[in-house]
Amino acid sequence: MFKNIGFGITGSFCTHEKTIEMIKGLVNKGYNVLPIVTESVKSTNTRFGDANSFIKELQTLTGNKVIDNIIDAEPIGPKNLIDVMVVAPCTGNSLSKIANGLTDNAVLMVTKSHVRNNKPVVIGISTNDALGANAVNLAKLLNYKNYYFIPFGQDNPQAKPKSLIANWDLLEETLKAAYNGNQFQPILLRGDK
Repeated sequence: MFKNIGFGITGSFCTHEKTIEMIKGLVNKGYNVLPIVTESVKSTNTRFGDANSFIKELQTLTGNKVIDNIIDAEPIGPKNLIDVMVVAPCTGNSLSKIANGLTDNAVLMVTKSHVRNNKPVVIGISTNDALGANAVNLAKLLNYKNYYFIPFGQDNPQAKPKSLIANWDLLEETLKAAYNGNQFQPILLRGDK
């Protein structure tokens, strides 16, 4: 069974409160969670919260230093420090970079090296363009080895017809399935979840 989880957090700031809840749930169940953030998460204050407070909360909650740059992220893969990598929330921007092999931040660096180690990456999508410009990137990752998705659905089909969001309550079940090489099903949820 797995114990060490890399938890990559990208800029879907409206879901960061839920991210804290997910990490708290994992920590309370005995998992060692290594928080990894993008530059925008590290430095952007929004109406959803202050960046410094968020980083401090992650460190206090996990007991681990937040990895926020490529230099600190680089050794995680070669040293095989994590069993499963989570990217949640995963924005459309990060989804496209993962699908196209780009590595310009700490989350992407760890994700790339984790896949190179032939280990699972679990993606919790949260983007307004997953069924639009990013549909091609979603399709790519659904077909790539070692990528698994927290089941997702449309969160508001009338107002945001191209938007998808993961059902965060299914994270742990998805992690367990991914660790065993399986996609937790059903991957597509009804809009009302």
